[in-house]
Amino acid sequence: MPNRVASALLVTAATAALALVPVSVAAAEPTAPPGTLVASAPSPAPIPGSADAQRITYWSTGPQDRPALSTGGVYLPAGTPPECGWPVLAWAHGTSGLGDDCAPSVIGPTLPERDYPYLQRWLDEGYAIVATDYVGLGTPGVHPYLDGKTSARSVVDSVTAARALHPELSNRWAVVGQSQGGGAAVTTARYATQFQAADLDFRGAVGTGVPANIELALLPLGPGVPPVAISDGLTEYVLYILAGLRSARPDIDLDSYLTPLGREWVDRAETVCAVPFEEEVRGLRLGDLFSRPLAQVPDLYGVLNGYMGVPTSGYDRPVFIGQGLADVDVPAPSALSLAAAMTANGEPLTFRTYPGDHSAAFRDSQPDAIAFVNGLFGRG
Repeated sequence: MPNRVASALLVTAATAALALVPVSVAAAEPTAPPGTLVASAPSPAPIPGSADAQRITYWSTGPQDRPALSTGGVYLPAGTPPECGWPVLAWAHGTSGLGDDCAPSVIGPTLPERDYPYLQRWLDEGYAIVATDYVGLGTPGVHPYLDGKTSARSVVDSVTAARALHPELSNRWAVVGQSQGGGAAVTTARYATQFQAADLDFRGAVGTGVPANIELALLPLGPGVPPVAISDGLTEYVLYILAGLRSARPDIDLDSYLTPLGREWVDRAETVCAVPFEEEVRGLRLGDLFSRPLAQVPDLYGVLNGYMGVPTSGYDRPVFIGQGLADVDVPAPSALSLAAAMTANGEPLTFRTYPGDHSAAFRDSQPDAIAFVNGLFGRG
């Protein structure tokens, strides 16, 4: 569908969604500071075991540093909060899609049988969970998929907004994420102390299945490249990246590099959630979507790295990265290359590998992640 029609529908859908959320604080202007809470309501998709679950809407910052709305969920553990408040675990979710109806705060995680037990265990450990949907999921505009800095801002600002709703939350917080969220969590670790409000105390990050250096795989895309269909999941990810990039960087005129078929599929990527979209793209050849080589974009690597590159230096808080050696969604060399670069730069990294695939490594790493995060909070 034409972009102007898609944009109009997104704005209409987001406005309708916001209208259903009772405003618990005064409505904020677009110039309100990042982290300003706009609205809250009982969550339609609570984490099992949470004593209280709320869906929030708050101001953050989108691509090109423009004010943008985000939504998310706030989930409290059972019991009485400690004297210093519930320690906060910001959750950065994996790929759910780009459409507004894909927001996890509304429908829950893409893989509930995997993610809910994982999140419930953090609640059982005594952490409050603040889970952003990221800018553009459930709010106006296209979600800039894998845009690292925008995702980091969504994470940081969700914590500020959650504390406005629940004063019993501590100012001490950490971030944990998987897959798309693994990249968001690690990038958050790089920028959190720069982006956070003065009263927040960021402790560190855990990222699993981190999509690092994925931008390198996009450099050769063009007519006939690749000449055969790749895995459905990877095809889906590329289309989500192209849709997010097209929205975040309109100056590169991505449509001019696409065939009519390519524009049709990138338009489709803006609206379809992850599970059905993976079915839809079965057998699709990415090489059929391009009318000219993507490498003709001036400074293509710089564009992609600035949009989705995971930083390799500049960290001032500890980072844990877990990677599955049998992962085919985010192959092990991706995380290994990131870990090598961070180690060479003297960054505060703990890196662990696990024998399983994308989801198995996520589950298997949790005991190590809990021990790591407990150590950040002095709870070891």
